[in-house]
Amino acid sequence: MTGGRVTGADIAKAARDWIGTPYVHQASCRGAGCDCLGLIRGIWRAHCAQEPAPLPPYTMDWSEPQAEERLWQAALRYLRAKPLSACEVGDVLLFRMRVGAVAKHLGIQSATGAPEVPQGQPRFIHAYSAGGVVVESALTGPWQRRIVARFAFPDEVS
Repeated sequence: MTGGRVTGADIAKAARDWIGTPYVHQASCRGAGCDCLGLIRGIWRAHCAQEPAPLPPYTMDWSEPQAEERLWQAALRYLRAKPLSACEVGDVLLFRMRVGAVAKHLGIQSATGAPEVPQGQPRFIHAYSAGGVVVESALTGPWQRRIVARFAFPDEVS
């Protein structure tokens, strides 16, 4: 879907379509394989047309040896930064998995809690290497504490 206004519900629905896609480092093909960035790239292509820039190869350590926040810098360049407290369905979440490490995991907020989800628990969709596939997970306290930035896809796409 390109053209017109992209809503958070559109983004969450697109992310749900990727659930079950195997985890494959650097891939971005729904059903065949993706990593957490590949999930975001695939949703971008579905809603914003062509990817905004070529993606160089990257390692799983995400520039940790250089202590560079490359993923965060790229998100600031192409997505719309939001306050952490401005939680909405469809937001792109950036996680720092360990204290002192670079932020290197992404997900899509799929529910903010009640009444969207019977249990009232916020949820997110992500390609998680530990699980081996794209999954929808509860956004529990430990996950919430790892969120370092929140973004939205551009409001208008051409």
